[in-house]
Amino acid sequence: MEHQRREITDFDRVVEELQRQIIEQERALYSARVIEEAHNPTNMGRIPEPDAYGIVHGWCGDTIEFYLRVDGGRIEEAAFTTDGCGPSVACGNRLARMVQGLSLGEAVGIRPEDLIVALDGLPEDSAHCAELAVNTLREAIASRRAGGGGQHGR
Repeated sequence: MEHQRREITDFDRVVEELQRQIIEQERALYSARVIEEAHNPTNMGRIPEPDAYGIVHGWCGDTIEFYLRVDGGRIEEAAFTTDGCGPSVACGNRLARMVQGLSLGEAVGIRPEDLIVALDGLPEDSAHCAELAVNTLREAIASRRAGGGGQHGR
């Protein structure tokens, strides 16, 4: 029994050390804002029967979906889902928060560069995540303008 306890403790130490190394690597690569948005997304999820919906599959293999609730041409609520990496989560979450309260015209004008600035930067290898999030938002807005609403998001 004593031998088994030591093995579990050794295993726990290895896991803790790996987690510490991962956190150090994240801090070296990403801004505090990216890490916060990726680890604590507040707008991740689906909106039932959204007024606007978009889905884009990125060349990197990640997919983002955007759901919008619109009233009077303004975005009242925005949510997203992704099967992607931490930077994709960070981009989707930050963008969903950025567009709430904006008109559709204002929201469609957001550029990937604007999102990267709002995240206090992204490494060059992750910049495509901002482009994917913005393109997905634009797809959702286009579905609203085309009268498609949220039919694909159900």
